[in-house]
Amino acid sequence: MFKKLISEIDHFKSQTHNFRILIFTNLVYAFVLPVIDIFVAAYIMRNSNDTSKVVIYQLAIYTGIPLTFLLNGFLLKHINIRKLYSIGMMLSGVSMIIMMSLKTLDLIGVGIAGITMGLSFGLYWSNRDYLALAITNDNNRNYYYGLETFIYTIIAIVIPAAIGWFIQSKAGEDQKHAAYLIITGIVFLITVWASIVCFRGNFDNPIQKQYIFFKFHPLWRRLLLLASFKGLAQGFLVTAPAMLIFKILGEEGALGNAQSIGAILAAAIIYFIGRFSKPSDRIKTFSAGLILFALGACLNGFLFDKIGAIVFLLLLLIAKPLMDLAYFPIQLRVIDIVCRIEKRGEFAYILNHEAGLYVGRLLGAGTFLALYYAVSEDFALRYAIGIIALLQLCSVFISKKIIREGDRLSLEKTTEIDAKALEEAAVKITLK
Repeated sequence: MFKKLISEIDHFKSQTHNFRILIFTNLVYAFVLPVIDIFVAAYIMRNSNDTSKVVIYQLAIYTGIPLTFLLNGFLLKHINIRKLYSIGMMLSGVSMIIMMSLKTLDLIGVGIAGITMGLSFGLYWSNRDYLALAITNDNNRNYYYGLETFIYTIIAIVIPAAIGWFIQSKAGEDQKHAAYLIITGIVFLITVWASIVCFRGNFDNPIQKQYIFFKFHPLWRRLLLLASFKGLAQGFLVTAPAMLIFKILGEEGALGNAQSIGAILAAAIIYFIGRFSKPSDRIKTFSAGLILFALGACLNGFLFDKIGAIVFLLLLLIAKPLMDLAYFPIQLRVIDIVCRIEKRGEFAYILNHEAGLYVGRLLGAGTFLALYYAVSEDFALRYAIGIIALLQLCSVFISKKIIREGDRLSLEKTTEIDAKALEEAAVKITLK
């Protein structure tokens, strides 16, 4: 066992300097993500008892993200990517400060906090996606995302339980509010620490300066369709666990415990899949994640009680990282292929990809809000997740077509390069 651990450490050390720094940066920032994903939604629920405000907050975030992706493309012409990446991380702390400073959680205040968080995520994810693309290749991307997801899952064991216990240990609404303020201060300090780690890397800005295009290769348009299906769940799935458990189980302590149960098993599964799986295994991994998600969502809709909520969260803990572990390498490989075909910079596709996600997010959040206002809050919580999970199963067939088409184009490009090299060699021999 000890030798195996040493072997895994040596394998990590064999990666490039920038690979390791990006992992360390994301490791530090990973302590912030559970707070943002879970307890900001719980804070809104506690102080407004209105799930529609949680979804509106999420919509504000997802509106700010694509706008910031676009802005980031222009900023990269003048500002180093490390600075933009760091600003993105620190803005998440600023957004929480805005939220905690609101005396009443009206729609305007929630919207401003959401837009600010969207700015944070936009700067963070656009630069992080580009750096992940730049420092990895198709052979080590499974390992990169497996390791990264393993770290996030392990941290998801400790942080939700610790924060839930901390909030629950306080008596009265004033003390609980003070606990949220303390958590917000700690979050801001962690974002500063993550920014310091980021500056140890030697990250370069994208070379090509034009990022906006409207015509793309058919393979890329197919990936945009897959991104829209991925965005369906993102529309409110980030905050759905908080809304669901707060309604059914009632308190942040239960929320933290439910998020932590099963996370060790999920972390082990994800790490070993990322470490030892091949690019050809991505469809299997993706399909397993989608099926587990659909199973958990349908059980939640059928039972809609404590058991249903906990089973859904347990399956989600495994399903979400499985989906991400397969999706991101598929996305980056498609970018590698279409970049060579269309001779454009990578960031143009990272920017355009966000548009596909945004369409899906609007549809996902819109589904929840339509059911919320047309029927009832309980009906929306009970059935919206199941509807979206079943729709997402279409992603299996789309991803298969993408991989087959990508393999074909990659083979054609390799053959073309080989033919050109042979032709050049023949010319040289003739000249001699």
